[in-house]
Amino acid sequence: MQSNPNGDASAAAPLPAPAPAPAPFLAGRTALVTGAAGGIGRACALALAGAGAHVHVVDLAEEGARRTAEETGGSLTVADLSDPAAVDALPAEVDIVVNNAGLQHVAPLHEFPPERFALIQRVMVEAPFRILRRTLPHMYAHGWGRVVNISSVHGLRASAFKAAYVTAKHALEGLSKVTALEGAPHGVTSNCVNPAFVDTPLLRNQIAAQAAAHGMPEADVVRRVMLERPAIKRLIAPEEVAQTVLWLCGPHTGYLTGASLPLDGGWTSH
Repeated sequence: MQSNPNGDASAAAPLPAPAPAPAPFLAGRTALVTGAAGGIGRACALALAGAGAHVHVVDLAEEGARRTAEETGGSLTVADLSDPAAVDALPAEVDIVVNNAGLQHVAPLHEFPPERFALIQRVMVEAPFRILRRTLPHMYAHGWGRVVNISSVHGLRASAFKAAYVTAKHALEGLSKVTALEGAPHGVTSNCVNPAFVDTPLLRNQIAAQAAAHGMPEADVVRRVMLERPAIKRLIAPEEVAQTVLWLCGPHTGYLTGASLPLDGGWTSH
């Protein structure tokens, strides 16, 4: 407060009103994330919702999916992605698809159960195909769409004893590239994100199983198996994958399509 020449106190000029905060860059967009009950899928759902998108949370694990839906303010869909009818009933009017759901089975090729191989292909290849077949017309009609396929370093490299998983991830890479070529004239991009080992409950179960099978501490399994090939010797946080997914849905990636982005700590640099 300042005094005027007559000695009277006068109020300071009012401050200008603060500028309104910009709207989140995905405000008005709708996303569908599979395998969103936990791990990478949950982290992606939270990141997309934080940027303003309404998220369809899709998973077979109802309790975890419900929790994610509540945290994001999204919609819950409990679905078995190995059932084509269930996949064909998923929401179709979405702008962003994150194909994340997956499962693993480790066994020598000559001992690999055929029914398990077929199940992994249905969930990790056929379901993404069916989801894109349903959702692309909406994206095309609106001239904008983002498809992000959670692939793996195993979509770029092979490892022994993971015949079904490696096959599925390589197939997902091909599906993503075809989607990129067909979607380009319609403003739709399609890319893969290729992490190495991500610190999720699925991976922790694998670590425990290998530790029991080989009679070694879990820390040794991580060090000697999971972190043997990456140059950066740590597991990846799910949030790191989610932030890459979010970036691919952002305003400056419209020319990036048909790519595979390795979050592998240098694994594929060998």
